Amino acid sequence: MITVRNLNKIYPPDNQVLSQVSFQIDAGEFIAVIGGSGSGKSTLLKCISHKEKWSSGQLIYDGRDITSPGLIDRWKLGKDFVYIEEKPILYRNKSALKNVLKGRFYQTSILRLMTGTVNRDEHVLGMDYLEKVGLLDKGKLKAGTLSGGEQQRVAIAKALVQGGKILVVDEPVTGLDPKSVEFILNDFKSLCKNQNISVIATLHQVELAERYATRIWGVADGKIVLDIPARTLTLREKQLVFGQS
Repeated sequence: MITVRNLNKIYPPDNQVLSQVSFQIDAGEFIAVIGGSGSGKSTLLKCISHKEKWSSGQLIYDGRDITSPGLIDRWKLGKDFVYIEEKPILYRNKSALKNVLKGRFYQTSILRLMTGTVNRDEHVLGMDYLEKVGLLDKGKLKAGTLSGGEQQRVAIAKALVQGGKILVVDEPVTGLDPKSVEFILNDFKSLCKNQNISVIATLHQVELAERYATRIWGVADGKIVLDIPARTLTLREKQLVFGQS
């Protein structure tokens, strides 16, 4: 589904954050990205989701080389790849439902985008997606009144209603209570298994990567130094990613 070859990211004048990174991602994978501070894992996610411009590298998506995307390819990338930040950007004074429906940008007329009106079909659709993430009863509440875990789930519902096929999520459960952590990571597992969506998420706790993901990437010094099916990591593998302890 996605093939990346020799991805490099250099910040001027000569700070190379990612070096010769290559990988393939198939539909339905839940990839947990682990690594120490400054390893390059957050930059990697931003490059995958096209929030950061690559210094060099090749991208093949759905069998097509779109390393230098044209207008239509950029539109497709913007629709299919969804980046969710550690603290998702929501309209705090708008309802959870209206935040979710912001994901309909690619399917909504300019008039509706300008007026912010919601028709019956859109209302039902938005509530359906809120139900998928366990927030059916929160649709009318302002996003700013929701807990951190609930805001993350609103962001996930927004990504789904957009039609995103690849969710790229930076530290989605940092600072959340254990119940919210379990709910969100189980959401990701379900999306991958039942809807064939791919999820790439940085996780601070190795134990969460081992428990919930299907694949683990370990990032160190701007390279993927570990790429294995998810399982309990050995001491040597942890040292490879995080250095000697």
